Amino acid sequence: MDGTQSPGVGFKLLSGTANQPLSAEIAGHLGVELAKCTVTRFADGEIFVRIDENIRGADVFIVQPTNPPAENVMELLLLIDAARRASAARITCVMPYYGYARQDRKDQPRVAIGAKLVANLIETAGADRVLGLDFHQHQLQGFFDVPVDHLYAAPVLVAHYRKKQLKDLVVVAPDVGSAKMARGFAKRLNGTLAIIDKRRPAANVAEVLNVVGEVEGRDCLLVDDMIDTAGTISEAAKALKQLGASDIYACCTHALFSGPAVERLSSAPITEVAVTDSMRTPSDRRFPSLVILSVGELLAKAIRYTHSDQSVSALFD
Repeated sequence: MDGTQSPGVGFKLLSGTANQPLSAEIAGHLGVELAKCTVTRFADGEIFVRIDENIRGADVFIVQPTNPPAENVMELLLLIDAARRASAARITCVMPYYGYARQDRKDQPRVAIGAKLVANLIETAGADRVLGLDFHQHQLQGFFDVPVDHLYAAPVLVAHYRKKQLKDLVVVAPDVGSAKMARGFAKRLNGTLAIIDKRRPAANVAEVLNVVGEVEGRDCLLVDDMIDTAGTISEAAKALKQLGASDIYACCTHALFSGPAVERLSSAPITEVAVTDSMRTPSDRRFPSLVILSVGELLAKAIRYTHSDQSVSALFD
């Protein structure tokens, strides 16, 4: 099936309110209309969800990232439950961003494992499959007992940097956890790899201790799965500049941009920050050096392949 064919009979694409522009773009690539839904609030703020067309026996895909506020998770659960009670044949949860994914282990006494709890909720609500994008850790797929297709935004980001034709590029992992991701970028962009030795004295506080690799006089690309408060990325960029790096670029899949992130990224020595539209970036969190790349076509292809029972592995390249 090519990109111009619509999925056909028995296919329904639903959207929550967390990222409707992305859902509309996915629908455009698939050549379908978004199924009609009503998502409103009662006077007390409680969410009300209704699917306004027949989905009995349909293959239903529900697009909703679960970034804060927590109402986005609740809205997704209600949409899944509504689809199940409306007798959908199969329900696929399309989650461009997996909220609570960083709470994936018990690293302190008496803490919750939020990522597992959210996975349980999605399954209990009635999802038959999950389609995700750049989970914080790959092993989060194992938190689900239903099939999970885990996609990567790397092809979208790599295509963007290939157009720039950067010379003598160093791909920099801002911490050890993102080294594997950085290695993949370095391989695809014919660059070398550097790793920043970082420590966190407290949550959302980053401190650069050392840079492993040669960066002097070279263009650097910092890659990570998400940018939250931008402490890690901004401190890394400053450290690279002090070591004589030339132009510094930064990219991530999920642009959370919490708290001082916009101010930090705007003042950091970064030529360009490239992110995807896995979650909606409000106008007040945009700045001149920000570039937003779309994952709509990538997700549309994955939805099409899933609906027609084809392999999605071709989308990993």
